[in-house]
Amino acid sequence: MTTLFKQPIWAMAFRPLYVAASLFGIVSILLWGFGYSGTTEMPSFYWHAHEMIWGYTGAIVVGFLLTAVATWTQQPPVRGLSLVILVCLWLFARLFALLPGYAIFSGITGTLFFWLAAAYMALPVIRSHNNRNYITVFTLFLFGFSHAAFHWHIHQFQTASILKALTAGLIIIAGFIGLIGMRVIPFFTAKRLNISAQPTPTWVTFSVLALPIIMSILILTGKFSAILGILGLLTGLINLIQTFRWWHKKVWHEPMLLVLFAGYLFTALGLIVIATAQWLPAYLSLGIHLIGVGGIGLLTIGMMARTALGHTGRAIYPAPTLARYSFVAMLLATLVRILAIFFTNKTAYFHSIRISACLFALALLLYAWQYIPWLISPRGDNKPG
Repeated sequence: MTTLFKQPIWAMAFRPLYVAASLFGIVSILLWGFGYSGTTEMPSFYWHAHEMIWGYTGAIVVGFLLTAVATWTQQPPVRGLSLVILVCLWLFARLFALLPGYAIFSGITGTLFFWLAAAYMALPVIRSHNNRNYITVFTLFLFGFSHAAFHWHIHQFQTASILKALTAGLIIIAGFIGLIGMRVIPFFTAKRLNISAQPTPTWVTFSVLALPIIMSILILTGKFSAILGILGLLTGLINLIQTFRWWHKKVWHEPMLLVLFAGYLFTALGLIVIATAQWLPAYLSLGIHLIGVGGIGLLTIGMMARTALGHTGRAIYPAPTLARYSFVAMLLATLVRILAIFFTNKTAYFHSIRISACLFALALLLYAWQYIPWLISPRGDNKPG
């Protein structure tokens, strides 16, 4: 048993969680696209939104943060039995969400997954006095709280409150995207293109996470008001301005960079549209899917592709062949899903949903095919092609 825990896959959090997220994402998005009806406790739409926000994306966020915090704090990473326990909680949450009558256990195990991850992250942050990441630990805890709120409301089936919890979870993800993007996109761009990194004021880096935190708390406490629109508009505009500040024409020729810029841009636009929807509700679905498919889809596939190479000791450039195709598939999935919102014909709408789901699944399949052998192997025994 001790030998099992020492296998390469349990060396760092990104390894098992990227594997699990990519495989689960393929299955779950196809189930949704082709009519999975869910359970009595968690009907199809709610299951789909729940699993996209706290299932698929949650695994990647946690995998990235628990890997990155070891670098940020120069502390040992979460590994071995501690990591096995964390992954099992995530797996149980996915299983219970599919089984009729077990939604409450999905709520418990899923919330414990995020709160245990927050505790794992807090320990190295506290030990190293890494003050700037206390807010990240708090946000991860809040993400778990939004998950608990969703399950509390779905247990009572309070439709309006369920939607608020889902929106809060999505906004928190937009905050994580803002924070991580601020830290890595200008750095990766400058390093690859051999140019000077655009400096970002501390208040800007802080605001793209702090403002979504405030928004999510307001949503969870039922305080839907004009201030949500103002905060969302500010956050989206800050991210949009930063995207253009970091941009360099040579990014067009670097798929590993371009996918991150595209995902960050879609997230910024999504926040702006969601903010506008506080006054024009018809645009809410557009804003949600700009973030949900464009932001989440492109940035998760982009960050999984890059960090998996770097942390397994493999060359990041040029981008692996299948990774490049996966980026294209995810971009097409985004464009098709956004286009579907504007279809009034139901047949065209549902066909578009299915096409988008297939493209999303294809992107993850291409990633899984190329990356899983590297994620479960020791460092540096393969080179990307």
